Amino acid sequence: MNLYSVLLVDDEEDVFQVIMKKLDWESMGFRIAGYARNGVEALEMAEELQVDVVMTDIKMPYMDGLTFCKKLKELYPKTKIIIFSGFDEFDYAREAIKVEAEEYILKPIDSNELREIFERIKINLDKELDEKRNIDKLREYYLESLPMLQENFFVSLMEGRISENQIEKYAEDYQIDLQGPYYVVTILHISTTMTDGEERQIDPFLKAIAVKKLAEEQLMDTWESKLFMYLGDILVITQLRDEDSAASFTDTMDKLCRMSKRICNARVTAGIGHLCGQLSQLPGSYQGAKNAVSYRVLYGNTRAINIAEIDPQENVDVPWEEAFIQKIFKEIKMGEEGALKEAIGEFAARLAVSKISLQKYRLLLMELVTEIFRFIGNNQINGDAIFGQDSDIYNQVLQLESTQALRDWLEKNCMKMHRQVLHERQDTTKFFVTKAVEYVKEHYGDQDLSIETICSYLSVSAAYFSTVFKKETGKTFINYLTDYRMDKALELLMEKGEKTYIIAEKVGYSDPNYFSYVFKKQFGMSPSKYKADKLEQR
Repeated sequence: MNLYSVLLVDDEEDVFQVIMKKLDWESMGFRIAGYARNGVEALEMAEELQVDVVMTDIKMPYMDGLTFCKKLKELYPKTKIIIFSGFDEFDYAREAIKVEAEEYILKPIDSNELREIFERIKINLDKELDEKRNIDKLREYYLESLPMLQENFFVSLMEGRISENQIEKYAEDYQIDLQGPYYVVTILHISTTMTDGEERQIDPFLKAIAVKKLAEEQLMDTWESKLFMYLGDILVITQLRDEDSAASFTDTMDKLCRMSKRICNARVTAGIGHLCGQLSQLPGSYQGAKNAVSYRVLYGNTRAINIAEIDPQENVDVPWEEAFIQKIFKEIKMGEEGALKEAIGEFAARLAVSKISLQKYRLLLMELVTEIFRFIGNNQINGDAIFGQDSDIYNQVLQLESTQALRDWLEKNCMKMHRQVLHERQDTTKFFVTKAVEYVKEHYGDQDLSIETICSYLSVSAAYFSTVFKKETGKTFINYLTDYRMDKALELLMEKGEKTYIIAEKVGYSDPNYFSYVFKKQFGMSPSKYKADKLEQR
């Protein structure tokens, strides 16, 4: 059985020893994860232990219970808080409400009352846990997000950002039926320029919404179409049963343009792209649709223009290579070596079956090298270290005699780039942590030094800083700062012979008593006892 964790906070040890013995914690579904003697220590422990419930006194040294609770709620809003106190005052109870405490109870603590409180808290914790695990709830969230997910999917298709082998999976996940066997992209472009004598009567965005609604009414039943907004236009992905349906579909779109003028007072040009037999070819159909829309300067708007009818010689090759090349660059920056090899393999395999002409193949290779140089420049990669000085990269690539040779060349050099990027990132992280450590060495005596101070100095978030710092040093920033201050305190104590209150001030503690408390926690004895023992050993 999973037990919820509890942190006890009180400056009197006998108090939480009594609390620990009052109840059979495990049978209630809880376990005591630890106990702290003040708010400062409790915050450190809360970070380490990630507890579910905190039970704290109000009156404590160094940081009182209410201040501790406020800071705790800022960091961990879901943590349940129980405040106990010997003070039956309205102001304390009001402050407890402000920090969203579950209960405010008075000392001495009654075991039956405490049991009832924890039973109620367990019910709430169980409920929250069930909600997280509730599949029906997750499905509800999923269905609410589905329209946005579907639209993002369609946009990614247009931009060629989904690999061919992933399209079917995403379509299934997002409940999109795109069976084909043919597809065509149409752009419904609404003219925003006004003709002579025409007055602006409706907001352009609202006009686009009206046209989209009209298009849905006309196309959803007769044609299997998906509509979405993209870059100010309405895009339509339509499934056709056969190639001969293209003419009938063009007529339908022409009729829609005329209806849009009459019903929505919108001058719409329907640019229709080339038919394609695969969803991965939709970016090419989209490009054809854009070109068709541009022909409105010759043929006028408020009509459908099919690119296959007006310019049958237009290049219909899909620019598939761009998506594959960008995926390779993404894996160089963010992926593992295996994923990078896979991306290169996909590119080479697709190239091998593309059946493009020799001239286009050579142009593609030239573009590939250009993109590599651009990537190197944008990511501060040492190109000479990758290819060698004065290397004629263009000539090297053009002389490769097969797609397999190209694959080998890419693997060799992209792996070098990947390792250099990884090394640079690691160096950056180490430099980042080194700056933080140097800052601590220079400012450890500053009583206001905190994680917020260091993050402001480095211009990073506390979440990112904490993760990176602990990964590199093995300690949280607070633990590192405390250890460094204690090392300096030892030096001042043993080598300089300074008084305790002077040492406390020099290493960043405004309260000598709290400094002595931290020192004893670190070394097991007070500063004066530590010094006496060391001198005696000599």
